Amino acid sequence: MCGITGWIAYDQDLTTARGTLDAMTATMACRGPDAAGTWLDTHAALGHRRLAVIDIEGGKQPMSAEHDGRTLLVTTYSGEVYNHRELRTELEGRGHAFRTRSDTEVVLRAYLEWGEAFTERLNGMYALALWDPRTEELLLVRDRMGIKPLYYYPTPDGVLFGSEPKAILAHPAVRPAVDAEGLAEAVTVTKTPGHAVFKGMYELRPGHTARVRRAGLTVRRYWALEAHEHPDDLDTTVRRVREILDDTVTRQLIADVPLCTLLSGGLDSSVITALAAKGLADAGRGPVRSFSVDFTGHTEHFTPDAMRPTPDGPYAHALAAHVAADHRDIVLDTADLMDRAHRDAVLTARDLPTGLGEGDTSLLLLFKAIREESTVALSGESADEIFGGYRWFHNPGAVHADTFPWLAEGGIDHFTGSDGGGRAALLDSGLLSKLDLPGYQGARYREALAEVPRLPGESGLERRMREISHLHLTRFVQYLLDRKDRVSMATGLEVRVPFCDHRLVEYVFNTPWAMKTFDGREKSLLRAATRDVLPGLVADRVKSPYPSTQDPRYADALRAELARVLADKDAPVRPLLDTTAVARSLDDDAGNTFRMATELVLGLDTWLRRYGVALEL
Repeated sequence: MCGITGWIAYDQDLTTARGTLDAMTATMACRGPDAAGTWLDTHAALGHRRLAVIDIEGGKQPMSAEHDGRTLLVTTYSGEVYNHRELRTELEGRGHAFRTRSDTEVVLRAYLEWGEAFTERLNGMYALALWDPRTEELLLVRDRMGIKPLYYYPTPDGVLFGSEPKAILAHPAVRPAVDAEGLAEAVTVTKTPGHAVFKGMYELRPGHTARVRRAGLTVRRYWALEAHEHPDDLDTTVRRVREILDDTVTRQLIADVPLCTLLSGGLDSSVITALAAKGLADAGRGPVRSFSVDFTGHTEHFTPDAMRPTPDGPYAHALAAHVAADHRDIVLDTADLMDRAHRDAVLTARDLPTGLGEGDTSLLLLFKAIREESTVALSGESADEIFGGYRWFHNPGAVHADTFPWLAEGGIDHFTGSDGGGRAALLDSGLLSKLDLPGYQGARYREALAEVPRLPGESGLERRMREISHLHLTRFVQYLLDRKDRVSMATGLEVRVPFCDHRLVEYVFNTPWAMKTFDGREKSLLRAATRDVLPGLVADRVKSPYPSTQDPRYADALRAELARVLADKDAPVRPLLDTTAVARSLDDDAGNTFRMATELVLGLDTWLRRYGVALEL
C-alpha cells in the first residue's frame, strides 16, 4: 500500500519541477514510510511513497515498462491486486517477461496487453496512474468499491492528482477554498461520490477511470452494480457465499510482511479472523494474530445503551480462544483520547473536520499500536452493507423514509445535522440557513436513488430493499472505507477488506431480501455460511457498533477545549458559531449531542487554522 501523486502539464517543462513534486510526494510519507520515488519527463511528473508489502526489494516505484531501451509506460500505483499471480501466468503465456515479483509490474503489463479493458481483469483494491510517453496520455484508475482513495484537480493545461487532497494542496497553484456546497458536504455524513469538498478538486468515483489528453479530461465508468435475477436456492446461495469468502480471505493473506486481523468480537470481524485462521493453518503459517481495542475499565464498568447492548471484550476473547489466535487487546486510557495532538493527527489524516470524534482518535491509536507489530491487517468493513446488518435495515420507519435510512433512524444523530441539532447544534442559524443541510441531503438522496438499477417486475419490499442496499454500497460504505483507509494509512498500516470483493458484492446484491433474512435475523446468509467456524456466543451476538468510551472525563476535556475556543476572539471557527448556544452547552450535561457538536466545532477550528481554508459562502 502506498501514496501516489503527480502533475501533468502540456504547456510546461516539468523536468524543472522537482521541488514541487517532492513537496507533493512528501505529504504522502505516512502512507509510504519505506521509500520515496519520483519520475519526471517533459510533461509528466509522478511521485510515490511506498509501504513495502509484496516483493520488498523489487517493487520500487514509480515503475516503468521498457522495450529496446524505450519507455513504454510508467506507473505510480497504490494497492493490492489479489489475482496478480494468475494474471502474471497468463501474461507470460502471451510473451511478457517480468523482472520482479510485484503486482505493480503485473498492472503495467496488463495495460500493455489489454489497454483500458485491463480494469475488468483486476481483483483488488487500488488507485493508480499510468503515463504513456508515446501518446502523452495519463490514465487514472480507481477500484470498483472505492477502497483506495484518488483525487484530481484539472488545470488549464493538464491535471494534478493524489491519494489524498493534501498532496494536491501542496501545489502552489492550488488554493484551499471551500464554498457552501463543499462545507455542507464536509459537515454531514452524506459521502457524495466524486465530491472532494475543496473547490476545483474531485474524487475519482469508484469503478471509474479518468483519461487526460491535451484535448482535456474524460471520465468513464468501467464497473457498476447491476440488477439480475438470482438463480440459486437458499442452500446453494449459502454455499456460494462461503466459497467466495474462502477464496477472498485466502487471496488476501498473501504478504511478505507480518499480517493480522482486526477483531471486535462482532460477527463480521469474527468471520474474517476465523477464516484467516483456517487459511493460515492450511498453509502451515498459523496462528492468526488478532487485535482488539478497549478502554481502561470499559468492560468492567460497561453500561448498555440503545446503540451498544454489550461490550466487545468477552466476545473477542471467545473467538480468539475458539480459533487459537495470538490475540492482544490494545487498551486506551481516556488521557490518550483527550490528547489534542491525537485529535489533530486524525484531522490531518482525513483532511476534513468531519469524522466520528473520539471513535476516530481511538482507531488511530489502535492502528498505531498494531503497526509496531504488523504491517497488514484484515478488517470486516462492508458486511453490514452487503448482508443487511444495520438496525435501520429492519426498521420500517427508516426503510420507507424519504431520505437515507441512516439519517431517518432515531438515535444516530451523529450522522446528521439536518434539523439544526445533533452535530450542527452549535452552528450559527444564519450559516445553517445558507448551507440548507436538509435541502443538500435531500438532493444527494434523490441523485443516489436515481442510480439504483431496477429489476423488471420487482416491487414492494424487495424493490425498496434493493434501493436500500444500493444506497449503502454506493454512499454509506464509502464514508467508512475512506475513514478506515485514511486513519490506517496515517500510521503506515495497510488494511484489507475481504467483504468488499466485487464478486461477493455483486452476488449478494442480487440475492432477494427474503433470502437475506430467511431466519428472521440480520445477516442471515452470513451467519449460515460461517456458523461452523464460530463459537455460538459470537455467531448469535446482536450487532454492536464500534466502541465508544463511557468515561465522563472525556466530555470534561471537550468542554474545556470548547471554552478555550469561545474565549479566543480570533478563533477562525467563531464566525460560524451560535455563541449563545455554545455558552449554554458549557453548562449543560454533556450528553451525546454535546459530544458530537463539540467535536465538530473543534475539528472545524483546527481545519480552518491548519489548512488555511478560505470559506466562500
